[in-house]
Amino acid sequence: MRIVFLGTPDFAVASLKAIVGNGYHVVGVITAPDKPAGRGMHLQQSPVKKFAVENNIKVLQPEKLRDPGFIEELRSLKADLQIVIAFRMLPEVVWNMPPLGTINLHASLLPDYRGAAPINWAIINGEKQSGVSTFFLKHEIDTGDILLKASCPISKSTTAGELHDELMKIGAQLIIDSLKKIEAGDTNGTPQGEGSLKIAPKIFKTHCLLHWDQTGENILNLIRGMNPYPAAYTIIDGKQVKVFEANFEPNPDNLMEIGKLFTDHKTFLKVKCQDGFISLSDLQMESKKRMNIADFLRGFKLPE
Repeated sequence: MRIVFLGTPDFAVASLKAIVGNGYHVVGVITAPDKPAGRGMHLQQSPVKKFAVENNIKVLQPEKLRDPGFIEELRSLKADLQIVIAFRMLPEVVWNMPPLGTINLHASLLPDYRGAAPINWAIINGEKQSGVSTFFLKHEIDTGDILLKASCPISKSTTAGELHDELMKIGAQLIIDSLKKIEAGDTNGTPQGEGSLKIAPKIFKTHCLLHWDQTGENILNLIRGMNPYPAAYTIIDGKQVKVFEANFEPNPDNLMEIGKLFTDHKTFLKVKCQDGFISLSDLQMESKKRMNIADFLRGFKLPE
């Protein structure tokens, strides 16, 4: 089977590494163009490109996926199957090119959490379980027939970063299992269910703002679901403060002002929420490094 792989970040590298390590014939990799980054704004290769170059795999980096030159070069690779993971939305001329079609690995148990940020939203919504799904691409995003699924638990302390890493490993194995299924001639997927589904839209800054009038559980879920990136935040004395870790202290007193700060200026900083206090423990002031609460309080003079 001649395979073309499409992906960009580390999440995709784990699967590409598994595909190559299991002896599959990857004839080309499609990834994002090199972009300037860092203080010197030097051009940086994507993690997928770095792996492909190290393993002598042909790399294509189109600016536009409908560019005739790219389409012709992609067609010349004569792929039997394409695998896309954490990449751009593909036009039909690309995903419908190989005779076996194009499969995608999505970081949720489809049909729930279709969209750009399934890992974040599963934690934000307090789910107890997540997983990965492989499916054949078709016109509507994340709606194709499912090949296989694999699940994993989400604990009360799991962060988005931790779930990302776990699903990355599970996903790499699911890709191999899916390839074996296709090799055996089984390309019949299971249609996804419809109805009232949970969605996973792209995360914007407005989603990251902490609202202290919510319950402690919901606030902690948001903090975990945004950790480490893009990070939940609040405003203290006019400055943006990212919150990476916190604890909840129940308190039935509803007479206290929501959002009020309590601190000894040395060891703790608590905020009143709907049903108690959120005790902040890992913070980052804008333009400063990330630090624990004791270091934060030493370096930042809170208003009385």
